[in-house]
Amino acid sequence: MRIPTVGPRFEPGSFRDPDTKVFRHDGAVFRCLTLRALSDWEQLASTSFFKRLTAEHRVIPTEQVRDRAGLPALDAKWAAVLKHETVPLVSYPYEWPFSMLRDAALLQLDVTLAALEEGMTLKDATPFNIQWVGPHPTFIDIGSFTAYHAGEPWMGYRQFCKLFLYPLLLQAYRNVSFHPWLRGSLDGIEAEQVRSMLRAQDYLRPGVLTHVYLQAKAQSRYEGSVRDIRADLRAAGFDAELIKHNVARLRRLVEGLRWKRTRSTWSNYQHTHTYQSDELRDKVAFVTQALTPRRWHRVWDLGCNTGIYSRLASEHADYVLAIDTDHVVIDRLYQTLQAEGCTNILPLISDCADPSPGLGWRGLERRPLNERGAPDLILCLALMHHLVIGRNIPLDELIGWLAGFGAELVIEFVGRDDPMVRQLLRHRADQDFDYSPDAMEAALARHFGTVRRQSLASGTRILYHATAERE
Repeated sequence: MRIPTVGPRFEPGSFRDPDTKVFRHDGAVFRCLTLRALSDWEQLASTSFFKRLTAEHRVIPTEQVRDRAGLPALDAKWAAVLKHETVPLVSYPYEWPFSMLRDAALLQLDVTLAALEEGMTLKDATPFNIQWVGPHPTFIDIGSFTAYHAGEPWMGYRQFCKLFLYPLLLQAYRNVSFHPWLRGSLDGIEAEQVRSMLRAQDYLRPGVLTHVYLQAKAQSRYEGSVRDIRADLRAAGFDAELIKHNVARLRRLVEGLRWKRTRSTWSNYQHTHTYQSDELRDKVAFVTQALTPRRWHRVWDLGCNTGIYSRLASEHADYVLAIDTDHVVIDRLYQTLQAEGCTNILPLISDCADPSPGLGWRGLERRPLNERGAPDLILCLALMHHLVIGRNIPLDELIGWLAGFGAELVIEFVGRDDPMVRQLLRHRADQDFDYSPDAMEAALARHFGTVRRQSLASGTRILYHATAERE
C-alpha cells in the first residue's frame, strides 16, 4: 500500500538540490530551506547587490515567510520558507533564440560578478535558472547563492560552458543550431563534442583555444583521476579576484558573439505574402473582434512570424506566447520586443508537429509547454496548411489537438488555389487526402461548439472563430 505524502508537492525541477525545494500553493511560488541554506539566504538578504538586482527585476523578488499558518505542513528539516514573485510562464533554453540565450548568459555572469563582490558565489550556472517576463530575463534560483570561501574555484564554470558558451559558439561560429543539442541533453554540450565540430581556423576565434581546446584537454587529463582538484586549485593560490577576472573575460566574449544569419524561409514573409491590402484589413478586423469581448489570461499565437497578431492580442491579454519554428524570425522578434519595452509577449521557438516533451528524471523535470501554461485563446493564422500538407498532419487530428486545450480558436484555412498551397501540393500530387473547406468545417463542428466564419476577398482564404461551448 502506498502511503500518501504529507506536505506540499515539490516542483520536479528542484529534485536535485538537497538544501532547497520549490512548491506552489494558492498560485504562489515558495522555497523551503534547510539550516545551511537559511544561513546563505540571510547573508544574501543583507547584501546591497541583491536589493539592487531585485529592484531591477534582474533577480526574482523574494521575501522570507515569517508566518506559515496558511501553508501546507512541512517536514521539520525545513528551517525557513521563502516566497518568490511568480513569472508568467516557465520556458527552457531549447525554446529560446540565439539572442535570448546570449542575454541569459550575460545575466548569469553579471549576477555572479555582483555576488563575488560581496563575498558570495553561485553553486551552478545553468540557463534553467533564468526565466523571462516578456523579453526581459530574470534570475530565479535564489537557492543557488552561497557564501564564497577563500581558495574555492568557480564551480559553475564547466556548466556555464556546456549550457551557455558552447551552444552560443556553435551557433555563432559554425551556424549549428543549439536547440537539438540542449533538448537532447539537459546537461549540455561537452568540450570534446564542440572541438570535433570546429575547423582549424576556428581556433583563432575568441574563446575557442581557452574554453574549448584547453577545457577538453583538462577534462581528458582529469577523467578518472583520484586527485582533489579543489585542493590543487587552493594550493595554486586560486582566489575570488582570479574568478572575477575570468568571469569578466567570459562576459566580454559572450557580449561580442553574433549570429550573422539574417535570412530564412519566413524572415521576409511580410513582403512576400499573397494578401491584398483589403484582405489584411479584414483579417485584422476579424481577429480584433474575436479578442475584444473579454480579457484573456493567456493567448498562444502559433506561427506568429513578425508578431503582428501577437501585438494585437497583447492589448487584450495578460500574456501572449509568440510561437514559431523559424529561429531567425523569433530572434528578430525578441530583439524588437525588447527594444519596444514590451512586458507581456514571450517569443519562443517551438514546432507544433514536434513540441517540447517532458524531459529529465521520470520525464518530469522539464515539462511540456501545455503543462506550463495552457492558453484560453489560440491564434492559428496562415499555419494549418503547412502542418496538414507540409507535415502530413491529418486535418481532423490537427483540429482535435487544438480543441484539446479547451480554448477558443481563431484559425485560417488557406485553400488549394492559393499560390503557397499550390507550391506545397506539388510535393503531394500523387497522394489522396482531404483538404477542403467542407473537411475543415466538418472537423470544427466535431470538436467545437459555435463557429463564426468569414471569407476574405480573394476567395482562397477563410477565417473561423470557434468556441468550445456547445449549444
